[in-house]
Amino acid sequence: MELLQFTSSPLLHGSSNFINSPEFYKSKLSNLKKPPTTTFRCCNHPNKTSHFANSKAFENVTKNLVIRASKSAELETAVIEKPPSQRFQVSKGYPTPFGATLRDGGVNFSIFSSNAVSASLCLITLSDLQENKVTEEIALDSFANKTGDVWHVFLKGDFKDMLYGYKFDGKFSPQEGHYFDPTKIVLDPYAKAVISRAQFGVLGPDENCWPQMACLVPTPEDEFDWEGDLPLKYPQRDLIIYEVHVRGFTRHESSKTEHPGTYLGVVEKLDHLKDLGINCLELMPCHEFNELEYFSYNSVLGDYKVNFWGYSTINYFSPMISYSSAGIRNCGHDAINEFKLLVREAHKRGIEVVMDVVFNHTAEGNDKGPILSFRGVDNSVYYMLAPKGEFYNYSGCGNTFNCNHPVVRQFIVDCLRYWVTEMHVDGFRFDLASIMTRGSSLWDSVNVYGIPIEGDLLTTGTPLSSPPLIDLISNDPILRGVKLIAEAWDTGGLYQVGIFPHWGIWSEWNGKYRDIVRQFIKGTDGFAGAFAECLCGSPNLYQGGGRKPWNSINFVCAHDGFSLADLVSYNQKHNLANGEDNNDGETHNNSWNCGQEGEFANILVKKLRRRQMRNFFLCLMVSQ
Repeated sequence: MELLQFTSSPLLHGSSNFINSPEFYKSKLSNLKKPPTTTFRCCNHPNKTSHFANSKAFENVTKNLVIRASKSAELETAVIEKPPSQRFQVSKGYPTPFGATLRDGGVNFSIFSSNAVSASLCLITLSDLQENKVTEEIALDSFANKTGDVWHVFLKGDFKDMLYGYKFDGKFSPQEGHYFDPTKIVLDPYAKAVISRAQFGVLGPDENCWPQMACLVPTPEDEFDWEGDLPLKYPQRDLIIYEVHVRGFTRHESSKTEHPGTYLGVVEKLDHLKDLGINCLELMPCHEFNELEYFSYNSVLGDYKVNFWGYSTINYFSPMISYSSAGIRNCGHDAINEFKLLVREAHKRGIEVVMDVVFNHTAEGNDKGPILSFRGVDNSVYYMLAPKGEFYNYSGCGNTFNCNHPVVRQFIVDCLRYWVTEMHVDGFRFDLASIMTRGSSLWDSVNVYGIPIEGDLLTTGTPLSSPPLIDLISNDPILRGVKLIAEAWDTGGLYQVGIFPHWGIWSEWNGKYRDIVRQFIKGTDGFAGAFAECLCGSPNLYQGGGRKPWNSINFVCAHDGFSLADLVSYNQKHNLANGEDNNDGETHNNSWNCGQEGEFANILVKKLRRRQMRNFFLCLMVSQ
């Protein structure tokens, strides 16, 4: 027998008075003509529930019901026979750490949501996920399973091939910034892997671009042999950084790799990179994203568009599962280990691994975007919103991550720590990092700093001289020792090259170096003095702030705008093949075609182009 508590039954809460006699319970039960759905919750297992929605089931339970008057003015209790065994043993759980965590022979689930009024944990087997079904749903009690603004539950049972997600209920009121929808299963922001479609570019069931996604549940078997791997800790002044797109690097047959387009494919090319003299890989986005988010027919080439680049994150803890040769096998565990293998093997060859991370926006877009994770969990916390719920768009992608909100900045730090401690990466390049210096929604100095600031009239999005997030990262005992590289601008007009808040340890993509070097080498007048400063480590940008030449990441070409070959072949962009009418891509490339536009040119023009490319290489390699 177990002591059970009626928590929400209309049977027992018809009066504001506390129930104090067995006769009251008996009369309520006997007078009930058509029993409603009734939930019984265990006192010692507050989330172990049984639902009875028909007369026969209800009658079978009530036959065994022995009513006892509660002596407490706070709790109505009854004794009932234990319900049939379920797949999981459920108890209230713990509020920290966030995410799904192994402990005490089970798994603890914890998630923040300050504005939800109810929540449930959805457990889904891999086979049920393909059929868009929930295997088991466990309602969370707002008293037993909630501490502050954190919902939590602890489960013991068989988690083989099991995934999870959440449902949250609350206001659906976009003008107030709330998008709660109890019909949607949303992803845990702290999930360590996200499982959906099995292969890159392949549609889901019923040709669905957005089939249901779910989160990996950790298991005791999640072990990886690091073989004694330790961080290389190269001085930043010695780095030769190679920016690489994991899929694009080896996808073509010319790569001659056994596992093209995957983490293992990159591993096969590490010796080649070492021979080139590379000692740092900068991986373009490897967080989970949906390459089919803008899937549509391209009439120019007669194929379908995909998001190749990946700057549209769904989950920041999960590696891109379809970049692994394992795919969704073993519910994503094998994909995680494949990423770890890449890092381990790079370190063996003396190559550090830096990740390009996109904490400025997510794949959920503007108010017309999908509800995938952050929006359904607590939209008004995770996104920068105007007073009437509109999304600020400093990213140019529909929304702006609310980086300096206390909960969001802690989330970002937790995520970065995970990639350093668990995945062994050596640092991060922060895409549109200037967004991380902007004031959060509902900016309040007391909320952020703990004290009011004299004359503080900052509004949402105002650039901050001492951004709490950058402060937190810069002084974190784990993160301050890794490579921290800012792309010091955003699409809202904030340009901070040379003035990004740095705490003496941040470096920057030097966009001014790129532009000046391009202008000088193509022969534009008036750039000789500025070019000389570029060769000397841009002291005009970094010396005054107490930084060194190595705080400048010098580059001529990257993934934005023209490649090096394009830079010497075109005066104008010609992005027609993707069917977007030449509207995408960087327009201001400071390029020169060497006398003829396009790939097809005479021998003298091609010879000049090759010389210009060597000039760019030489300039980059001799710059401080």
